[in-house]
Amino acid sequence: MNKVILQEIVDDLRTGKQPTLSASVFSCFSEAAIEGKQVLSPKNLDEISVSLTPDDIPTFERAMKAIDEEELGWLGFKIVFDAAEAVANTDNAVTAKYGDKGSADGNHLVFFCNDAKEVVASRDYSARDFFQMKDVTRGPSMHNDQFPGLTWASLALFDPIRVWLLGASDAASEVAALAAHVGFEVVVLDYDTAYLNEQRFPKAQRMLLSGFDALGEIEANPHDYVCVLTRGHMFDPEACVWAIKNDAHYIGMMGCAGKNERVEELCLQEGLTGADWGRIKRPIGLPFGAKTPAELGISIVGELVDVRYKQRYSEAARVKHEKNLGRS
Repeated sequence: MNKVILQEIVDDLRTGKQPTLSASVFSCFSEAAIEGKQVLSPKNLDEISVSLTPDDIPTFERAMKAIDEEELGWLGFKIVFDAAEAVANTDNAVTAKYGDKGSADGNHLVFFCNDAKEVVASRDYSARDFFQMKDVTRGPSMHNDQFPGLTWASLALFDPIRVWLLGASDAASEVAALAAHVGFEVVVLDYDTAYLNEQRFPKAQRMLLSGFDALGEIEANPHDYVCVLTRGHMFDPEACVWAIKNDAHYIGMMGCAGKNERVEELCLQEGLTGADWGRIKRPIGLPFGAKTPAELGISIVGELVDVRYKQRYSEAARVKHEKNLGRS
């Protein structure tokens, strides 16, 4: 999220101008994000814009603070398409703990929520609203469309984690699609356009190399994840050395024990230490018997999600989450 855009909205509200909200900025209203959801439209942004008043300034200022502090925060949107239903709908036997009142009102609302469940909004909200405001921290939430008359959307105020796929293998193609679907920024590298092309990697940034010996011309950062998935494992040593030298947060490599032993020998010859080699997860992915490229994609992205979860949340927060789910 661009802090400059939020400041422009605040400035407009202070001077009595109607802010302009674009789906290119508020991407949770883009055509791709709302595909198949008839209750949401990019036109909602025009309706939200008209509804904003100076009372909404603290919401946008809190969002800017979250960006400055690199906080896990979201801008959330309550979108009402049937005001009477939104206010009047009541809980059923399963959801009774949220009370017998629906939404506090039948109007659109922009609000801020962070992972600590702090909410900033310009109007009062009901217990049901609070439940759904907290829920937008899931991103594409499980409960957006649980109750009649309204829906919810959210936009993360922090950057997605970047995943480098080193090699345009069949497994990498599966990983790229799934990783993008669950919110990673995906970059795939290879030297052969027969494999590195839009048809195989439509949602990834594609970087064409002259060869894997040219990896040194590219820089990653310590927040990134690296998946070593070169075709036939032929360039795994170069990929592993690059990942270690860039101090990636997570490095995983596919392959059997015998092949990995040979890759280890070659990596050590290139100057990696035993401790460096120990940082590389091998084989990559969660262990549930995956064999085909599609199955391996599920296994690998499942592990990426788990690594991201542990990176973002403290052990205490994870224990609480597991307890709430009924898992010990």
